[in-house]
Amino acid sequence: MTLAQSPMTKEGLAARYRRTQRRRMLWLVLAVVCVGLAFLLDIATGPALLSPHRVLRALLDPTSVTLAEATIVRSLRLPPAVTAILVGAALSLAGMEMQTVLDNPLASPFTLGLSSAATFGAALCIVLGTTLPHLPQAWILPAYAFTFAFGAALLLQALSRMRGGRDGVVLFGIALFFSFNALVALLQFAATEQALQQLVFWTMGNVSRTDWPQIGVLALVLAAITPLSLRAAPGLTALRFGAERARTFGVDVDQLRLGAMVRISILTGVAVAFVGTIGFVGLVGPHLARLLMGEDHRLLLPMSLCTGALLLSLSSTASKLVVPGVTLPIGIVTALIGVPFFLALILRRGRRDG
Repeated sequence: MTLAQSPMTKEGLAARYRRTQRRRMLWLVLAVVCVGLAFLLDIATGPALLSPHRVLRALLDPTSVTLAEATIVRSLRLPPAVTAILVGAALSLAGMEMQTVLDNPLASPFTLGLSSAATFGAALCIVLGTTLPHLPQAWILPAYAFTFAFGAALLLQALSRMRGGRDGVVLFGIALFFSFNALVALLQFAATEQALQQLVFWTMGNVSRTDWPQIGVLALVLAAITPLSLRAAPGLTALRFGAERARTFGVDVDQLRLGAMVRISILTGVAVAFVGTIGFVGLVGPHLARLLMGEDHRLLLPMSLCTGALLLSLSSTASKLVVPGVTLPIGIVTALIGVPFFLALILRRGRRDG
């Protein structure tokens, strides 16, 4: 068969690529629609059941519904629903970049200790009752959590520039995870009953503790980081072929990894600082996105935003339905979903390596 007769000619490959890209764009549009529907479902769910139609009217024209419905939707349910979307998107985007730069499917802000570092910072604030000058009381705990998460990310980045390489970073991240968990347990042992109760509640993760200024910070950080991630998308795609191959494409691998770790630390630190520990979204979201999009990060990163937002929004809805009349901490729901998925990844990787 000659090249002209082969179905894999340049024209055939170009047509196949266009079909694949159209299919991926349709998946992305469908994911955005699903996020919007999940958002409405989250707002409509609760002790007072509201139809999506009434929710939309309360959001768009509060005067067209009763005062009670407008208050429930706009004051009680809207902030947690928006928080779930933003935090899920931030954690999933951070997880996608971490898995790419470390070339490890099990890497995520939760499994590599960044969330544990934030928890330790929050525990210090709660147990010691510390204050910070010129900072409102409501922002002190998030400041501690963000500082420790950012510091842990800088440690991971410092290690990645040493001879340990990617595997060394993963092992060090696991060590961070257990070390900070042990330190948190030590603080729990020394805490008063009131501080212990507050700390345990914080570590479970909860999207209902944020207010609009904090939601504004989350949105601002996500809006600032996302374009930087998309700008790095071609380099991240090249990195999936290996560091040496990426360098032949003109990619500054060290600079790319440094920028990614900075973005990861900011996204994780801000998200965990405001809502507490929420595990597995940064692990599951990127894998779902990769199943639909392949390795082209120009579409993979936006899909990761959508899958993370969708997962946490649906988890927020589920947290209000598991026990009637009670809203479970959302971290419990994500753990119940994420642990089986995490075990499946480990078993799948073990079969592949074997």
